[in-house]
Amino acid sequence: MNQVAERPAAAQYREHDGVDMLRVRDLHAFYGESHILHGVDLEVRRGELITLLGRNGAGRSTTLKAIMSMVGRRTGSIVINGTETIAMKPHRIPRLGIGYCPEERGIFASLDVEENLLLPPTVRSGGMSLDEIYAMFPNLYERRRSQGTRLSGGEQQMLAMARILRTGAQMLLLDEITEGLAPVIVQTLGEVLLKLRDRGMTIVLVEQNFRFAAPLADRHYVMEHGRIVEEIAAAELPSKRDHLHTLLGV
Repeated sequence: MNQVAERPAAAQYREHDGVDMLRVRDLHAFYGESHILHGVDLEVRRGELITLLGRNGAGRSTTLKAIMSMVGRRTGSIVINGTETIAMKPHRIPRLGIGYCPEERGIFASLDVEENLLLPPTVRSGGMSLDEIYAMFPNLYERRRSQGTRLSGGEQQMLAMARILRTGAQMLLLDEITEGLAPVIVQTLGEVLLKLRDRGMTIVLVEQNFRFAAPLADRHYVMEHGRIVEEIAAAELPSKRDHLHTLLGV
């Protein structure tokens, strides 16, 4: 495992309002007869950035999909911004202010960047304007007339995130946003996440690249076999590096 980067002072001392934006209790998720999640418990306070870490197959991506009700069946409790959602239809969940960026990104490849940005519906007030998006993602402004098929992988990832920010979502579920991207793009995405957190966004990040995630997050949840097995605060990372090496196998 790479040595954990020191957290910026602003991140170390940033305070939260203590109110849970997301609270998950005893979450079980199924695909057909396959039982994937086995009683997941986690909470994310408003304005916090947390990661879900673990080896492939641990259940991290399924946890995000279960929160969005995109699995075959789920049981337990998922409270989003004070509303119990375990029995809620999938199309209603984004209207609670939650946006999901899947690993496959899901942009419209035949449309140009700006057309992609103009398509998402408003789910809550406060969505970013095009000017705000372009200020945060200068690459997208430069490529605003380019079709999705002509974008690099990093530009596609930026566009997928930007589309969610247009909707007014205040909590982002991000699945493996750095996978396969060049280091310079990964660095840019890290800077964007810090800016979003400073704006008060709540972020749940599934990430395989621990070196990328370590300096960004307030807390880390480690998953194994569909369960949360460890919760580690940012301040604990240096002392638990070897332990995490064993858990993550990196």
